[in-house]
Amino acid sequence: MPREKREIVKKDIMPLDVYTKNRKELRKSIVSFKKDRRIALGPYATFYFESYETMLAQVQEMLYIEKGGDEQLNDELTAYNPLIPNGNELTATLMFEIDNPVSRAAFLSKVGGIEEKIFIKIDGEIIKAIPEEDVDRTSAEGKASSVQFIHFKFNDEQIQKFKSNSSGVEIGIDHKEYSHTTKLSSANLSSLSADFS
Repeated sequence: MPREKREIVKKDIMPLDVYTKNRKELRKSIVSFKKDRRIALGPYATFYFESYETMLAQVQEMLYIEKGGDEQLNDELTAYNPLIPNGNELTATLMFEIDNPVSRAAFLSKVGGIEEKIFIKIDGEIIKAIPEEDVDRTSAEGKASSVQFIHFKFNDEQIQKFKSNSSGVEIGIDHKEYSHTTKLSSANLSSLSADFS
């Protein structure tokens, strides 16, 4: 798939019968692609870094499940195109994954505003995450959403350092109730570097 693609358009979508026939193979391929784009942070947080490929797979799968045709397609493109990196950013879906509903509710009620406390650090320089503005990710009661959509905007120098793979690149959350950092592996860096133009 072309790397320079920054937006999914209707002609990129496989007809439902073709997708259905090839679904098993396509899903295996996207799982393999996503492997180096998944970064766990602390006990509950996982970043899933998005791309043209991951969003195209998501749209195809939603159309397969819901079978809503063109009408649904427009909604899916509106929802997922903003998560395709634009060439000078990384985008991620951040999920707080806690199986027990009581524990999950208790945790989320303590981490309101966590979307403002996410960062990538390159050679000690902090790049703060910018939450997707489609909806508030923390409720009026101070409860965080278990799913967050975030962007990390880079300047040219930061992109070069990220791509050079020699810089220590970390991702972290610095919230009083959830403070963790982790170093990105060379496989993470290699996969995510392709998102920059």
